[in-house]
Amino acid sequence: MIEVLLVDDHVLVRAGLRMLLDTEPGLTAVGEAADGEDAVRQSHALRPHVVLMDLHMPGVDGVEATKRITAELPDTKVLVLSTFDLEEYVVSALRAGASGFLPKDASPEELVEGIKIVHRGEAVVAPRLLVGLIGTFVRPARPEPPIKLPGTLPALSDRERTVLTLIARGLSNQQIADEVGLSLSTVKNRVSDIFAKLGVRDRAQAVITAYEVGLVTPGEHRPHTS
Repeated sequence: MIEVLLVDDHVLVRAGLRMLLDTEPGLTAVGEAADGEDAVRQSHALRPHVVLMDLHMPGVDGVEATKRITAELPDTKVLVLSTFDLEEYVVSALRAGASGFLPKDASPEELVEGIKIVHRGEAVVAPRLLVGLIGTFVRPARPEPPIKLPGTLPALSDRERTVLTLIARGLSNQQIADEVGLSLSTVKNRVSDIFAKLGVRDRAQAVITAYEVGLVTPGEHRPHTS
């Protein structure tokens, strides 16, 4: 049973999410919080597997709450739900340790699957939105000149850089396997190695790193896959 903490300052949103989770086998809502401070407090008390986190709340917002929860409770995953009207908060949430984000108008099936993916330790990232977010907010936010790639990712092999590039373009592990001609299990191992070498915890943070160092740039076409 995946235990979920619901965090949103709107009672109706929390009620709708609870109704959805309580009718889904294998999922249960163990608590609710209306602000970030209460989210942190209840996360410590309840130790949920996943926190569904709103971003824009009074008092302690979702970004700060995410940072504290992921730092203090590493076994608890945070999945952000956002309307994307304040995109910079989404990038900040990923930097704070969120395992991904979904729009609030996502279908019930997408939300349920997102919770399960995050619980497995993977990331839920909408590539078409992430590219725009990174292109707008991550790279321009760096005051220094662009980082030179050879000095930034020296530990990655050429093949690992290729895999990281494909991750940043939104390809799944199976699509990467098809693209580079490796088995799915080999790709999974390479992805784990890349995360370890970059010091990132999940796919979302790996994507941000790839854009920050210039390995890929916003607007690049996704490679063809058959």
